[in-house]
Amino acid sequence: MAQPSVAHISENATLLSRRLVQNVGSVVRGKEEVIKLAVVSLLARGHLLLEDVPGVGKTTLARALAASVGVSFRRLQCTSDLMPTDVLGGNIFNQSKSTFEFRAGPIFTQVLLADEVNRTTPKTQSALLEAMDERQVSIDGETHDLEEPFFVVATQNPQEFYGTYPLPESQLDRFLVRLSIGYPPPAVEREVLNRRGADPVKKLDAVMSAGELRHVQQAVDSVRVDDAILEYLHRIVLATRNTPLLSVGVSTRGALGFERATRARALVEGRSYVLPDDVKALAAPVLAHRVKVSGAMAGAAVRDDAERVIRELLTMVAVPL
Repeated sequence: MAQPSVAHISENATLLSRRLVQNVGSVVRGKEEVIKLAVVSLLARGHLLLEDVPGVGKTTLARALAASVGVSFRRLQCTSDLMPTDVLGGNIFNQSKSTFEFRAGPIFTQVLLADEVNRTTPKTQSALLEAMDERQVSIDGETHDLEEPFFVVATQNPQEFYGTYPLPESQLDRFLVRLSIGYPPPAVEREVLNRRGADPVKKLDAVMSAGELRHVQQAVDSVRVDDAILEYLHRIVLATRNTPLLSVGVSTRGALGFERATRARALVEGRSYVLPDDVKALAAPVLAHRVKVSGAMAGAAVRDDAERVIRELLTMVAVPL
C-alpha cells in the first residue's frame, strides 16, 4: 500500500487536532487559546503544568482532553504523606504463590492528572521524572514501559505556599508548557451556573482515538522549520542566558521542547511550516517557567516577572523577514 504524502498527513492531522480543540472547548468555554496551548503540549509529546487558583477548571481541562482522545485517565491527589510507591506501584508478596508480583500504580495510565503537585514531598515529586522523560518506570531493577501516548497534567496554586514544596528547576524543566486558565468570561460563567451541577465531561464523546493521536504526534515531526526560523528561536534561547535580568536561562532540553512546540502549533493552525508568530506565541508559555529572575523569591509575582522578561527579550531579538 502506498504511503500517504506528507501534505495529506498534515491536512488530516490538522483536521483531527482542530476537532480536538473544538471538543474540549465545548466544555471549557471561552478559553480557546488556553485549549490550543494544552493541545500543542499534548501533540508535541510534552507535559502540561497548570498554575491557577482553585476552581477555575484545571481538572476539567485535563479530564476533557482525556475524554476527547478516548484514552485512560487517572487522577492523583498529591498530599504531604504521598509516597513514591503510591505513584509508581511496587512489588507485592503473593503468599499463595510465594513470589513477588508487580502491582502497577496510578502512573500506568495515558493521561495522569497530578493535582496540587507541590503539596507532595520532593522525593515523591521526583518519582515522576523518569516517567515524564523516558516513558518508563524502574522499580527494584526492573523497567516497566508506559503506554503511549503518555501525558502528565500537573496543577498547583501559585497563591498559596503554606505546607507546599515548590517544584525545583529540574522538575519544572520537564513540563513543556505552563498555563494559567483564569476566570471565565461573565457570560460563560452564567451558563455554567445554569448547568445545576451537571458534569459536562461525562457527556463528551471521543473525537480521536489513541492511534490517531499517535499519528498526529508523528505528523508534527513533518512540519518544516526553516533555518532562519530555527536561528530566530535559538537567539531567543541564548538571550535568556545572556541577560542580567535572569540568573538561570533556558536549558538545551527547553530549547528542544520550544522547537517541537512551534511545529505542533503550526499544525494546529493548519500549516505545514513554522512562522515567527508561532515562536513569539509560545515563548512565554514554554520558556518562562524554565528561567529564574535575578534575585527573585518564589511566588506568583515572580512567575509574572519571568513572563515579562521573556516578552521583553522578544522585542530585542530581530524577527526574520
